[in-house]
Amino acid sequence: MKHILTLLLLGVWMASALAQAVHTGKLTGSLIDSTTNKPVPFATVALMNGQKLITGTTTDGDGAFVLPNLALEKYTLVMSFVGYRTKSVPVLLSAERPILPLGAIRIENEGKTLGEVTVAGQKAMVEDKGDRLVYNAEKDISNAGGTAADVLRKVPTLSVDLDGNVQMRGNSNIKVLINGKPSAMMARNLADALRQMPANVIKSVEVITSPGAKYDAEGSAGVINIITKKALQGINGTVSATAGNMNRGVGTTLNVRQKKFGLSLSANGYQFRNIRRNQSSRTSFLTDSEGNRIPQTLLTQSSNADNTGTGGYGEMSIDYDPDSTSHINFAANVWGGYYPNNSVVYNRLTNASGEELQAYRNDVRFRNPYGNGQLDLGYTKTFRKPGQEFSFLTQFSRMPDNYFYDTDRYASSEELIYRQHSTNYSRNKEYTAQADYTHPFTIRTETDTIDLKLEAGLKSILRDIGSEYRVTQSLDGSSPFVTDSTQSNDFNYIQKVYSGYTSLRFESKRKWSLNAGARFEHTDIHGDFVTTKTKLASQYSNLIPSVTVSKRIGIHTIKASYTQRIQRPMVWYLNPWQNQSDPKNIQTGNPYLNPELSHATELAYSVSTKNGLSINTALYWRQTNNAIEYLSTVDSAGISLSKPQNIAQRKAYGLNMNLSSQPVKNWNLNGGGDIRYVDLRSPALQQGNSGIVWSINMNTSYKFPKYYTIQANGNYSSGWISLQGTNTGFYWHSISLKRDLMNKQASLTLGINNPFIQTISQTNRQTAPTFDSQAQYYFNRRSVRLSFEWRFGQMNANGGKKGKKISNDDAGGR
Repeated sequence: MKHILTLLLLGVWMASALAQAVHTGKLTGSLIDSTTNKPVPFATVALMNGQKLITGTTTDGDGAFVLPNLALEKYTLVMSFVGYRTKSVPVLLSAERPILPLGAIRIENEGKTLGEVTVAGQKAMVEDKGDRLVYNAEKDISNAGGTAADVLRKVPTLSVDLDGNVQMRGNSNIKVLINGKPSAMMARNLADALRQMPANVIKSVEVITSPGAKYDAEGSAGVINIITKKALQGINGTVSATAGNMNRGVGTTLNVRQKKFGLSLSANGYQFRNIRRNQSSRTSFLTDSEGNRIPQTLLTQSSNADNTGTGGYGEMSIDYDPDSTSHINFAANVWGGYYPNNSVVYNRLTNASGEELQAYRNDVRFRNPYGNGQLDLGYTKTFRKPGQEFSFLTQFSRMPDNYFYDTDRYASSEELIYRQHSTNYSRNKEYTAQADYTHPFTIRTETDTIDLKLEAGLKSILRDIGSEYRVTQSLDGSSPFVTDSTQSNDFNYIQKVYSGYTSLRFESKRKWSLNAGARFEHTDIHGDFVTTKTKLASQYSNLIPSVTVSKRIGIHTIKASYTQRIQRPMVWYLNPWQNQSDPKNIQTGNPYLNPELSHATELAYSVSTKNGLSINTALYWRQTNNAIEYLSTVDSAGISLSKPQNIAQRKAYGLNMNLSSQPVKNWNLNGGGDIRYVDLRSPALQQGNSGIVWSINMNTSYKFPKYYTIQANGNYSSGWISLQGTNTGFYWHSISLKRDLMNKQASLTLGINNPFIQTISQTNRQTAPTFDSQAQYYFNRRSVRLSFEWRFGQMNANGGKKGKKISNDDAGGR
């Protein structure tokens, strides 16, 4: 706590020492039609200082506008609206006249009837925002009717395998946020959560590889922030429906925003289908006194599964501005659904001589009813100085996450020989409160002007995690079920995180920028196995530095950054419940895990030309100590136990490149690639693995005159490397065609994933002192879907003030 107070006191001292007294002014006025003298509502009003946009708004229903909290300088007021000529008015705010009423400003009609307006250019699919890379998902028609996993497959620096598992530059320990705030759904099981989120609600995806001090330290690989579509000024909404062989869904949104008040409602229901099969073989070994591995058993398995999950979610958000400097926002959302994972598994176990020891069929009925509810309440106060701001934010989330399975084991003669029933009721409750303060100021010298921003804040998180699991079994398949005490327990886990940060950002007119800061985090953990009366406890503190410096030279930008990251074990890793639905392959969590600590360094170069070409390249190095990986051991009976463990170190050295261009006005083309050398080492386990992995992606779209847009996407990954093995590569491609309808208020999109091949295969090879294994997985990933969307109501650019929300594990309430 002493370190946190020290950081805050330092921030306050810097603010008081460097802040300068600033008087602010205000502009008021209204727009009227020069011919009819009627107001021009919802026109765009922009305040410019040279070529720099200072602020902006839109006129209200009476054509009036107000621009408050302005520095006392010379400006140009630019007013525009469809069908009118753009008008510019010079204005001067001074200490003698800080409030300037402009009265009624006449704006002239174009003098001709406008036909259909053709947009000369399209917004780039991928944009470099300096500290983040942004993929504009709403501009990608191939996402219509898909899932969030389909969207993330097209995001630069990310790779998504055929089962929906996500990696950023080869690391799967990623923090995924929704609108800058954490989602318990994403912390539960990322691959499952992405399959359950409809793509049509996603506006864009931000990738942040080097987060600063304001960001929570969690997420050793970096941060993914999924931005959903938001309400704008007015009343508007959408209705959508998707039909297909792998994805189906319906959804609706309604947005109301008038002056001080805003309301957004959304609801979606969806289904997704997962078809797969696999074949595997695994040899178990014993090691003799001379270190030789002696084969013991050979297990061969084959399985098939065809499951359809059903779910839905709803969200409500309310924004209210009691006055011109205060903003209150409240949001509530709920997710829920049912995800079965039924399968039929054929097993055959032989000894080293080939003699059959076991042969049976295992029928598994696996159910995962899940849910998540979350409440956000925030207050933001702005001051007379532009950019000066204080916010206080709170959040509560509760996620019941339950797993149930029944297994029936049959001998070769089809005789029922064993039955098992398992229940796991798990929960994750999270309470968060944070306060943030931002103070801007300016330093002027004879040769330069530097804009600075000081940020400081406090945050507290309480995570209450629990798991209650029971197993009953019938040892001969016909006798009554009895409780297996070795697989039954109650587990409670409390994690408290206290943090504080101070950071300083500056930008100069000479195009230098710097973001430097430090974040202190203290973690306190207590765990309790209630049934067996076993406890665990630990605490640790981390001081996390971060620095990013960049220089812009014309159209070129050079950037260097360094930061540290922490990856605390998430619920999925901690839950000690054992999934024995496949008795030869048992999976469990590990409540004794320690956090990862990563060092990340990056050197980046980007160039953006006036004709729309953007190239971003980055050399990066990451070293993760105490890295978390799932490791397997196999006993003499051929049973594998897989659980997450801390290995010694994971290193990655890589080169990442992304390109975005618009060769002609209606053609967008973007793509990229990543190549890296991965090195994993664990002296304690006497294992290591290394190699080169790479990936490439390409996305192109063309907008035809009037109604049609066509798009194609393809990506390939060479696979990945783990401590115990490798996965072979996989690829994905899609083609989409969109037709605008009803004067562009509606659209119909046909999408085909993997049209040229129905089944995609992957091979996983693993080796360890106790086993060698190889598994071949086959995924049905050819899909066809037809999506319809109708947009109604009126939208305008003034969305009111932007509410802040809690961003656990990342964005500090952006």
